[in-house]
Amino acid sequence: MRVAIIFVLLLSLTACTSKLAYDNLDWWVYWYLDDYVELNDEQEERFDDYLTNWLQWHKRSELKRYENQLKTLKQQVLNSELDYDTVYAHMNDVRTHWERVRAQVSPELAELAVDLTDQQIVSLFATLEKDNKEEEEERQEFLEQSEAERSEKRIERMTDNVEERIGDLSEEQKQIIATYNEQFVPTSDEWLQYRRKIQNAARRLFITKTTNPNFVQDLTYLMQNPDKYRSEDYQQASAHNMKVGATMIVEVASTLSDSQKKTLVENIDEFIETVGKFQK
Repeated sequence: MRVAIIFVLLLSLTACTSKLAYDNLDWWVYWYLDDYVELNDEQEERFDDYLTNWLQWHKRSELKRYENQLKTLKQQVLNSELDYDTVYAHMNDVRTHWERVRAQVSPELAELAVDLTDQQIVSLFATLEKDNKEEEEERQEFLEQSEAERSEKRIERMTDNVEERIGDLSEEQKQIIATYNEQFVPTSDEWLQYRRKIQNAARRLFITKTTNPNFVQDLTYLMQNPDKYRSEDYQQASAHNMKVGATMIVEVASTLSDSQKKTLVENIDEFIETVGKFQK
């Protein structure tokens, strides 16, 4: 259920690294997948066929969408047109990109799941729970810090993310980030609850794998409808944070210096070039 995340992660890498990763995606996917399920030779052969089809579909159907969005964003930056509706629309577009990938790969991942052995299934869910416990430990370490320390780390993380795209921030821009930091609602606990809820639903489904004639359809539905497993509070907090994030971006964008705008455009150009290379 986690394999397709690779496609989205690629866009957050540098141009050179992205091209290398995309050209060797089969290796990256197996490296990632191996942490969760060790496939036998027959399963690997089937997975290879699916992966080849996914990559062909992704190049044919998706990369041009990414390129067009990046080109639009570039023009909006150059024309100082990054208002709230524009930024929020870009965020929605990114989410829609991921949903299309998920919809494409989920049915075939569900078909592959039919052939998983009991031992593979036990190993899969044991590893997922190990991840959950590690997340809990990290969360507990974070909560043991003072509120001032936690706030400082959140601000530092957001500042680093913004500086990575536009260069050094002015004091005014740092203050904007610090102000909006107070408006974000923590969701790490709700996110972990969601992970366990959807994993438990999948575990119950796998128990019926040999007796449920609709197993593939049911597992596909589970993967394609994760919001059913997110609490109302979690969904509301996520929606709130998305709006706060969009507003913060708009305010920072309104204060860009010529140098920062140039750096941002160069970064976007780098992504455009990378996506263009992917299509060849």
